[in-house]
Amino acid sequence: MKKYVSILWIVFMLFFCNLTNATTMNEIKKKVENVSGTPSSSESSLSNEEVIQGLKEALSVGAKNAASLASKINGYYGNPKIRIPFPPDAQKVKNVAESLGMKKVVDDFVKTLNRAAEEAAKEAVPIFVDAIKQMTIQDGFKILKGPDDAATQYLRQKTTAPLTAKFRPVVHQALQKVNVTKYWNPIITRYNQVPLVTRVNPDLDAYVTEKGLDGLFYLIAKEEKKIRENPAARVTELLRRVFGS
Repeated sequence: MKKYVSILWIVFMLFFCNLTNATTMNEIKKKVENVSGTPSSSESSLSNEEVIQGLKEALSVGAKNAASLASKINGYYGNPKIRIPFPPDAQKVKNVAESLGMKKVVDDFVKTLNRAAEEAAKEAVPIFVDAIKQMTIQDGFKILKGPDDAATQYLRQKTTAPLTAKFRPVVHQALQKVNVTKYWNPIITRYNQVPLVTRVNPDLDAYVTEKGLDGLFYLIAKEEKKIRENPAARVTELLRRVFGS
């Protein structure tokens, strides 16, 4: 068991720490010595359960931070990386509408899509937390040995279906709340009046749900990287013990 935990710790620390820092290297040495039973400082050793619990805690912190950022006013609309654009399959609609002097209406419509995503993001945290609680030691090993966004990939795999089911009705209500039809109906009506055009009317609920989740996982990936690389992002005692402070 000691050898098992020692290997886990080495993988864990190499995966998450900045190995170019001499102090960090010393911390890794101390931690590994503790886990393997070699005499070292008075620091207490960490069991494999504590290491996995630290990973769960890191994921919880990252997911909650991401959801908090996304659900703020302008969480989507004010962030160029995750802002939801005019539906690509309706790009011709956008071009025609703007050529007809409706640019402000188009811009207002895009803003309503992002407001709906910001509202829906408030529902994400319980679903993330539930998925994290169900993580097994085997899941933890896969994450620790995986690529830089392995934790984000884990959450995406485990939560996309329940998040979609939760997001879509919230998006629908939010689109109604921000009165998206006030902006969309004039655009699509004017477009469909143009001779010889192919009529387009995308499923806005599905579109905003899909893009909203893409943006949320993008933010989680950023939080994951931050916790791996930045000691200041380790905001709990367990995170500081597991990741090294």
